[in-house]
Amino acid sequence: MPAPAFPHDPIKKLYPNIYLLHGSIKMGPGMRMSRNMLIIKDGNDLTLINPVRMKEQGLKELESLGNILRIMRLGDFHGLDDQFYLDRYQCEFWAQAGQETYKHPKPTHTISYQTNSPISNSEFFIFKTALYPEAALLIKNHKLLITTDSIQYYDDWSYFSPLTKFAFKLLRFKKGLNIGPPWAKRATPKGQCLKEDFEELLKLDFESLIAAHGSLLTSNVKDLLKEEINRSL
Repeated sequence: MPAPAFPHDPIKKLYPNIYLLHGSIKMGPGMRMSRNMLIIKDGNDLTLINPVRMKEQGLKELESLGNILRIMRLGDFHGLDDQFYLDRYQCEFWAQAGQETYKHPKPTHTISYQTNSPISNSEFFIFKTALYPEAALLIKNHKLLITTDSIQYYDDWSYFSPLTKFAFKLLRFKKGLNIGPPWAKRATPKGQCLKEDFEELLKLDFESLIAAHGSLLTSNVKDLLKEEINRSL
């Protein structure tokens, strides 16, 4: 049975043809946090990145933007609402092979370092060292990097319950840019480091960042990421 639609904001336009659904997820008793879905419009087709289930009014607003052609999962920890969107819209499903957290549904299109992005003027980045599938998507014309759990930015704690805020501080999250500590701990192979992957990522031409959690960051992204690499890896 699909998960319910948790509280969320209205769809917000970030850039021409790029929209954000800022919502939430309940992880357990007293545990709620933010969760984001990016909506990319390419012609009349929509791609939903890291899908978040919406309430019916939100779905009508989504449908008014265009035709839902595909959903795209960029990180292994996400996938709770993928089946809901596949059932409703009978659309394509793009993800890396080897999904562990949500093994089903299976991708109809596999993302790899050899895969060309189906979205105009964009490209995939793959964290090759990570034990579990993790990717990013660069929207080149806006120099926008879309991530999942690898890099997250928080300028507030919207949709966070007090218990989750406390837990995040124990996990070494902070306001500002973070390399997700639980993700890094789980994804790093024993005796190795993810630093090389992040150094490769820094070679991409991006100036802003939006993750599957938190807020949009539009300035000093690379400098902040370099500081975070030195701090946490």
